[in-house]
Amino acid sequence: MKILVLGGSNIQLNVIQRAKEKGHTVIVSDFYPHAPGKAYGDYSENVSTFDIDGNIQVAKKYGIDGVLTIGTDQPVYTAAKVAEALNLPSPIDAKTAKAVTNKKVMKQIFAQNKIPTVAFALLKKDFADSDLYSFQFPVVIKPLDSQGQRGVYKLDSMNDIRNLFDDVLSFSRKKEILLERFYPSDEITVSGWVINGETYVFSIVDRLTFNNYPHIGVCIGHHFPSKYMKKYYDEILSITKNIVAAFQIKNGPIYFQMLIGEEGIKVNEIACRIGGAYEDEYVPQIIGIDLLDMLIDSALGKTIDPTGLKHFDLYSTDKHVSVEMFFAKTCIIKALTDMEKIKKLPGVLQAKHNFQIGTEIKEIANATQRAGYMIIQGKSAVDLSSNIKRAYDQLGIYDEAGNNMLIRFNGK
Repeated sequence: MKILVLGGSNIQLNVIQRAKEKGHTVIVSDFYPHAPGKAYGDYSENVSTFDIDGNIQVAKKYGIDGVLTIGTDQPVYTAAKVAEALNLPSPIDAKTAKAVTNKKVMKQIFAQNKIPTVAFALLKKDFADSDLYSFQFPVVIKPLDSQGQRGVYKLDSMNDIRNLFDDVLSFSRKKEILLERFYPSDEITVSGWVINGETYVFSIVDRLTFNNYPHIGVCIGHHFPSKYMKKYYDEILSITKNIVAAFQIKNGPIYFQMLIGEEGIKVNEIACRIGGAYEDEYVPQIIGIDLLDMLIDSALGKTIDPTGLKHFDLYSTDKHVSVEMFFAKTCIIKALTDMEKIKKLPGVLQAKHNFQIGTEIKEIANATQRAGYMIIQGKSAVDLSSNIKRAYDQLGIYDEAGNNMLIRFNGK
């Protein structure tokens, strides 16, 4: 069968390769001519994953049987619209896809359904100071339809908002931006799958982030299980199911980000996709079920067997897994640690660089500066911590002077 994969970045490589292994013909659409995934697909097109009409034409050209994306927000809507136009299977319809990819619609549904979230406002460029009379600084501003922390800022004044307004809009196709009250909190991510309206949660992780003022929320790691899982387990599941019902999510993956602070749980953002922090690689280590097979089968309209998900006991699992997403200081890469060496260390399941020798690494502003990742497991929380530290001790990204430019957020 023929599958259109929206996106050819490193995040999509695994699903492209898996679809090929399953005997499918894969078409990759990506704006970038040299996107790495294109080398693995059967065919490719230089079409943006945001371009609905362009991808509909690609789908018609190849007579596809299914369309999907992974690890990225906005193409979820494109996939649903392509499926709608060609009468193809889709886990969610276009209305739901729009709601989970447009923060204006998303926040309105939160409010209408009493889903806990932070106070927010929608701003146009000509907003008046009085429009924000109920907010205290700091605040967070972000695009309505972007991803990967692009254009997301924590700001301390009205002037800051005005000065960065155009920058935020540069990451958006809309004329408004979202402003939120800043909520001091830790972050968790809830991952699961919906089958015929029934919700199965299989991962609750601590989402570790890095703030490089005014940039905020760049993810540097996912640690499973979350330190909050046992205390808030029932509430997390209840909120998750309420979201699924409110957004009319019928089938497919879910990926919900929540904040936990002194006021309890607040839902930050939601998505109907497998996460972009290599969930397709680490979640199977926890639940013993292959998410890529489920994703591909869903796109082709095949029935997903829920038996394994029903039998998985998230609350009682003894698994300990971490995804370490590492970054580096600004430099031109002269040398890199051989990741085959890292993968031989205790507990290391996967390790990859995102950049090659000769690449210029720029200042951290969003997830696009991620230099690579490691997936590490342990027999206990203590063992996991030890394995993480050992891996970082051996990891290096070296500049032309021989300095290790790796930024060590975790594993100290």
